[in-house]
Amino acid sequence: MFVPDYLRGRPTPALLDLSRREDHNGLCMAGPLKQIAVSALALLAAIFAAPGFAQDKDKAPSEVEETLSAIVRVKSKIIKDARSAETLGMQREGTGVLIREGYVLTIGYLVIEAEAIEVVGPDNQAVPASLAGYDHASGFGLLRLLAPFAGKPLPLGDASALGEREAAMIASHGGRDGVNLVYVVSRRPFTGSWEYLLDSAIFTYPAVMNWSGAALISAKGELVGIGSLIVNDSAGGGSQSPGNMFVPIDLLKPILDDLIAAGRRKGPARPWLGLNAEEMRGRLIVARVSPEGPAARAGLKSGDIVIGIGGEEVNTLADLYRKVWSRGAAGVEVPLKVLQGL
Repeated sequence: MFVPDYLRGRPTPALLDLSRREDHNGLCMAGPLKQIAVSALALLAAIFAAPGFAQDKDKAPSEVEETLSAIVRVKSKIIKDARSAETLGMQREGTGVLIREGYVLTIGYLVIEAEAIEVVGPDNQAVPASLAGYDHASGFGLLRLLAPFAGKPLPLGDASALGEREAAMIASHGGRDGVNLVYVVSRRPFTGSWEYLLDSAIFTYPAVMNWSGAALISAKGELVGIGSLIVNDSAGGGSQSPGNMFVPIDLLKPILDDLIAAGRRKGPARPWLGLNAEEMRGRLIVARVSPEGPAARAGLKSGDIVIGIGGEEVNTLADLYRKVWSRGAAGVEVPLKVLQGL
């Protein structure tokens, strides 16, 4: 699948050696990281311990196999002239997680504007699916399976209880080959240039390449996050620590029934400007304007600088989004103050 620049970090020549990384107070973290390594090894042993399974195929599937039966491949074909085709491509592929009988959770950009969706299980069973719901605020996409599917739903865990330096497992499609041990290196806000804001995203290390829609699974065997991005600074603070960003599963729980019943969360939709902006030297530079979107109709162009909303100054993406969303529901007039022609 083609991945646009804003969905991944720039490549780095080598992974950061975290065995001697220092925190912001200059204190060596080697001790805590040894504890992380021990926790990771214990988790790895628990995940792959399936005594006798390979020797006796008549035995009931192990807990590991039951967990991995919920991890599926998601393939989508996008409609012609889709607004997202320019950045996300016409053919997309990633991972999804069976969370209820007949429902698979994935990251929304894999399936928005799709004309055909297919879900493939670990046993290569392929079934058609439809988009049951999409939530732009979280980025989740929920698929409805259109045929019976073998697999045990993965229980939803408590993402808020997942702390920094805690070991976890990333499961991408592909069975055991898609399993990777990681640990949480940061819980912090995330702002995306595509009018997207999370208050407490989950950042893990080391980086996993098949991240789109991947399951982040706690030591309890519960789903705590869905893979969204690969980033260069998973540990934060400007450090070169390539890793992944996950959307916390706690954001799904209040809206899951809404997505199943109506395809979207209850309540009015947020205003949408239709622009991508980047923070540069304390300014918000417009990088892209969605064709025929509100920003395009208002005359904004790539290279313009957004400096305010009404009479209020803005200089970060988070500030811009919060001020826009605070003005009311979709359709409200948003007075942007913009420098053009520079």
